[in-house]
Amino acid sequence: MVQWLADNLGNLIISLVLIAVVAGIIRGIIKDKRQGKSSCGCNCGHCAMAGTCHYKAGKNGSTKTN
Repeated sequence: MVQWLADNLGNLIISLVLIAVVAGIIRGIIKDKRQGKSSCGCNCGHCAMAGTCHYKAGKNGSTKTN
């Protein structure tokens, strides 16, 4: 077992770093979604779906994004 770990140490370190990076990206996406941030660039003037992606401010002043 120790020999296998020694032989594959580089692959294990790279794999752990990649897993950490992906987990951080997913965590950031979830955090942004919970805060109501949109994943788009919000340059809706050039988007064909501009009228359906974001809602206008409601009576209470809140905005809702998909």
